[in-house]
Amino acid sequence: MTTEPSANSPRYILMHENDNVAIVVNDGGLPAGAVFPNGLVLREAVPQGHKVALRAFAKGDPVIRYNVTIGFAALDIEAGSWIAEAQVEMPAARELTGLPIATVKPPPQEPLEGYTFEGYRNPDGSVGTRNILAITTTVQCVAGVVEHAVQRIKAELLPKYPNVDDVVGLEHTYGCGVAIDAPGANIPIRTVRNISLNPNFGGQAMVVSLGCEKLQPARLFPKGSIPIQNSGGADPAHVCLQDQGHVGFQSMIASIMKTAEVNLQALDKRRRETVPASELVVGVQCGGSDAFSGVTANPAVGFATDLLVRAGGTVMFSEVTEVRDGIDQLTSRAVNEEVAAAMIREMEWYDQYLKRGGVDRSANTTPGNKKGGLSNIVEKAMGSIVKSGSSPISGVLSPGEKLTQKGLIYAATPASDFICGTLQVAAGMNLHIFTTGRGTPYGLAEVPVIKVATRNELAARWHDLMDVNAGRIASGEASIADVGWEMFRLMLDVASGRKTWAEQWKLHNALVLFNPAPVT
Repeated sequence: MTTEPSANSPRYILMHENDNVAIVVNDGGLPAGAVFPNGLVLREAVPQGHKVALRAFAKGDPVIRYNVTIGFAALDIEAGSWIAEAQVEMPAARELTGLPIATVKPPPQEPLEGYTFEGYRNPDGSVGTRNILAITTTVQCVAGVVEHAVQRIKAELLPKYPNVDDVVGLEHTYGCGVAIDAPGANIPIRTVRNISLNPNFGGQAMVVSLGCEKLQPARLFPKGSIPIQNSGGADPAHVCLQDQGHVGFQSMIASIMKTAEVNLQALDKRRRETVPASELVVGVQCGGSDAFSGVTANPAVGFATDLLVRAGGTVMFSEVTEVRDGIDQLTSRAVNEEVAAAMIREMEWYDQYLKRGGVDRSANTTPGNKKGGLSNIVEKAMGSIVKSGSSPISGVLSPGEKLTQKGLIYAATPASDFICGTLQVAAGMNLHIFTTGRGTPYGLAEVPVIKVATRNELAARWHDLMDVNAGRIASGEASIADVGWEMFRLMLDVASGRKTWAEQWKLHNALVLFNPAPVT
């Protein structure tokens, strides 16, 4: 990555020496006539983060960024021109045949030892970063009752149990009015089940059902199939609102509160203890991306990813449509043919899913992405993939599955912030890293979220929402390694109990299930 010098002069960032476009760095963009230190003159005003032609293009010439063809010139373009979205024709998707398989064999990295955090050990061997009572729901019908009960529990019971951090209702829109036996229905079902097993809930699961819904508790939690350590036995504590014993609304609330208090008592006995950094399970994601995402925040996350993998920890990267155009980069980093085949299988499945909906991967990009300088999904994907760092990819998860191994894992999810976060919670993450260029107040009640700004301007304007400012990389104030180490240390601090801005303000987005099966 090359940045033109002098903070006061017109500046651009070139990602690779073979690139024929670069992005404007200066806050507010640059006017027509601006002259870069190398003598290139802007023929028109170019917004910050948008691409400038470093040479003349004939119609059909490849537009190259990250040493990848992100598109083709839709018309003749003179050097110094703004290359806007409409001037770039998107290339066809990479075929899923003839891919390099496990060809990248990086030299073994020295283990990163001696790093620890203060976490909660669970009976199943996992470690939580928070101590939360979670109330699972089988169907949306009970959401209002559970929400009321949670507020009562927080006000009346939680103060009696100071070692419990919070109480959350795991509400969702699934459970009835769905083709529950259709292909694909297993995805939302196992997602709800595995969310209930998240390490931050300490194995003290309880479930509230309505009674007549399709997703019955016995189907959600098959007997003996889950390692939950409730005081009353292996099955989750259960409250059914249609039970004959419930006479009126208040009796339902009383039942939920009575059941919750048993679990609160168990959770309150838990204490933080020193555990190795290898117990971290971090989900990485980007949202509200811009052209700086792949320059500052995501490369720094990738650096931190490599550190955590070296420390023996687990990192999940996701978002199928935001890695699809770099599938060759991923299969080449697979530890073996089996892992590469699993990644290809997930890409094929999602290609068909989009095709059934009459769209393709190009439906991913948003108005905000484009305003931030991203012309299409190919360019966006190249900046997204770098969150995964350079470590070998050791495993693949299908949507809703639970982690069973450590290392760098590809967890296949849609790119929707909320669905991706939900599926990573289900996979077992205990800490979340979320990068943003346009800005989002995203947060989760179930897992602490560290938010990373791609630009100095965003970090300053949203100073009490962004936890890390990666924009300093673009301005030359810090290196990728500097910010990567900062994130790594912050992850350990947050895992030990330090609150993120989203936690301080109690900013919690709803869980959103991925249901590819029909709704009836």
